[in-house]
Amino acid sequence: MIVVIIFLKEFILGELMKKRYENLNQVGINTSFRDMMKWSKERRNKVKDLTVNIEQCPHKQVEKIAENRSRTSYTWIGHSTFLIQINGLNILTDPVWAKRMGFQKRLTEPGIPLADLLEIDVVVISHGHYDHLDFPTLKKLKGNPHYFVPVGLKSLFLRKGYRNVTELNWWESAEFKGLTIHFVPAQHWTRRTLTDINTSHWGGFVFQGSKETMYFVGDTGYFPGFKEIGERFAIDTVFMPIGAYEPEWFMSDSHINPEDSVKAFLELQAKTFVPMHYGAYRLADDTGPEALERLYREWEKRQLPEAQLRVLLLGETVMQTGPNS
Repeated sequence: MIVVIIFLKEFILGELMKKRYENLNQVGINTSFRDMMKWSKERRNKVKDLTVNIEQCPHKQVEKIAENRSRTSYTWIGHSTFLIQINGLNILTDPVWAKRMGFQKRLTEPGIPLADLLEIDVVVISHGHYDHLDFPTLKKLKGNPHYFVPVGLKSLFLRKGYRNVTELNWWESAEFKGLTIHFVPAQHWTRRTLTDINTSHWGGFVFQGSKETMYFVGDTGYFPGFKEIGERFAIDTVFMPIGAYEPEWFMSDSHINPEDSVKAFLELQAKTFVPMHYGAYRLADDTGPEALERLYREWEKRQLPEAQLRVLLLGETVMQTGPNS
């Protein structure tokens, strides 16, 4: 009994002494048990149509992607997972092919089956939440990818047996075969167990290639950091979350809504907006079609060029053909 008490004491002290990461301006994600109960009650009173989902692309370019070694491309797999080809590298963002997320069944099939995926060179993980970091998916990836993860998360990868792991703090960068990968701030939080809340960081990744710069935002609420990121980088394409925002009194600090995502896009001064983080899992009360409807409405309200908004079907590929290709 004494041994057990000593072990528990050391474990608790160890957990309390772990470094906890924060948002810019110390914005906290302060949700209480009472808030959770309030949201649960609201959800029971809402009627949502879950029969209308994001469609699969009827003309997928899997073979063309597999043969591509020179052109920049991006393919939406679903949720926050993209296959990006830049500088001759195959990059996966937050790879998650999981059929369930908690008690919720996946609403849409991934745009490309995991078995059909080509060999991967780089994987970036925005943070440790299960809908962004799924080890069963990582185990099935082809190739020998190098993992770029937020500070505090490398130890978990090492315990899982992964060795090609680079840990980055905000504004740090790494070179990989001619590509510069920058880790930039986001406004969020993370947790995988009862005791590891915010013991690793969260953020987005900027990929600076020889011909194009792409920004994978990760998971975030709206925050002032977008303007600084736009000042530091000349961004061509931004992969921006638009879903899991409802109810907004509960979600706004950690999940950006469609209107604020457009505001962030303008502050970034990017050229192309590609929406993500909607339609695959029911993480909040909004649906994929609702998020898109609000995005289209805000785009029209601000009278922004249609060509700058690239809404993808699942498995759809954009293959650059212009001077940046």
